[in-house]
Amino acid sequence: MITSALPTSRATSDTTAALDDSITAWALAARGGDTDAVEQFVGALHRDVRRYVAHLCGDPQAADDLAQDTFLRALGSLHRFEGRSSARAWLLSIARRAVIDSYRYAAARPRLSDVPDWQVAVELAQPCDLPGFDDGIALLDLLASLPVDRREAFVLTQLLGLPYAEAAEVSDCPIGTVRSRVARARATLMDLLDEAERPAALAA
Repeated sequence: MITSALPTSRATSDTTAALDDSITAWALAARGGDTDAVEQFVGALHRDVRRYVAHLCGDPQAADDLAQDTFLRALGSLHRFEGRSSARAWLLSIARRAVIDSYRYAAARPRLSDVPDWQVAVELAQPCDLPGFDDGIALLDLLASLPVDRREAFVLTQLLGLPYAEAAEVSDCPIGTVRSRVARARATLMDLLDEAERPAALAA
């Protein structure tokens, strides 16, 4: 059943908040030259950054390069990070700018061939052979049908677990806009889930 793939952010909010505190502490320690903290910071957020840029960009081949570019930018400007927001939100803001810059760069060059769906990169980044894996892939299929702004808001808050305020900071829009986008994304996903399950119910 696909409905289990829809995440409940409430269930993991405490864990996410505690992890964010640790990640922010690592970022601040890394700013001071702690090499172990740099490794902890990068290791803790690499998967989230890769998933996020894979959702945003249209070229799955570029997901790894964009993630690497994000961390290079972040480590180069770490001395300016003061911990006023979580390090996760700060890093995802940098990732978003990296994707935007890649679009601008690509627009200035001729395209050599069509690019495959971004979903391929996201699927490759997922762990296989886990309970609910097929449901997760089904959710990614449904997410692909959402408008980009709603998909981004949903991914940031429901998949990556960012608070709405930090998702608004990453997306550079008011918090109310993020809430509206997430609500619309959820409504659309629920409608699509109902449609997907209707034939199975009729067959039963």
